Amino acid sequence: MSRSERLFDLLQALRRHRRPVSGKALADETGVSLRTLYRDIASLQAQGADIEGEPGVGYVLKPGFLLPPLMFSAEEIEALVLGTRWVADRADSHLSGAARNALARIAAVLPADLRNELDTSPLLVGPGAKLPADTIDVALLRKAIRMERKLAITYRSGSGEASARTIWPFALSFFDHARVVIGWCELRENFRHFRTDRIEKADVLDIRYPRRRQAMLRAWREAEGIPLRGA
Repeated sequence: MSRSERLFDLLQALRRHRRPVSGKALADETGVSLRTLYRDIASLQAQGADIEGEPGVGYVLKPGFLLPPLMFSAEEIEALVLGTRWVADRADSHLSGAARNALARIAAVLPADLRNELDTSPLLVGPGAKLPADTIDVALLRKAIRMERKLAITYRSGSGEASARTIWPFALSFFDHARVVIGWCELRENFRHFRTDRIEKADVLDIRYPRRRQAMLRAWREAEGIPLRGA
């Protein structure tokens, strides 16, 4: 393993820990000796990484630092390319464009050999089912989710019945056959799933819903019996 790869692995390990972690734990996690770990931490600090701590106490990385040049393993690049190609093919036009722009920005700061890996990735996304056309702009739904705002919608069920709903949207799920907004429905007083192609009208209200998005997502996962991340 090259020194740059070793420093990148250490940086990633530090990012995974929100609280101070001991030097021994970091050394075990990255597969180096304690002496090498201390030397690598000093190297990262010299490059501008805001790492607080000392031997015997533990270390924590403050947010906001990128190690230049941006480094990825070959498999990480394949994952980025495959994910971007999937989003570009399956998402709405705004998100598709954002995915392509993000990959272009990453490519601009990669070393030449890694940029070649990105440009020549052989992983392709096969054609998916044609999604039903949306009446509303899906970007509006993502905005409501990001801002944690209530959403007033007119929704038509699979049987054709229309209803007015006020929902607390906290997630947007992508399937090959549909996109689905997940939210708390004030009418039903429960979690509900709404296909975006059946939403005939949507208005973001200037009212923040009373719970944080992360808490809503956790409660929904528990209600659905979906394992929580890290569990």
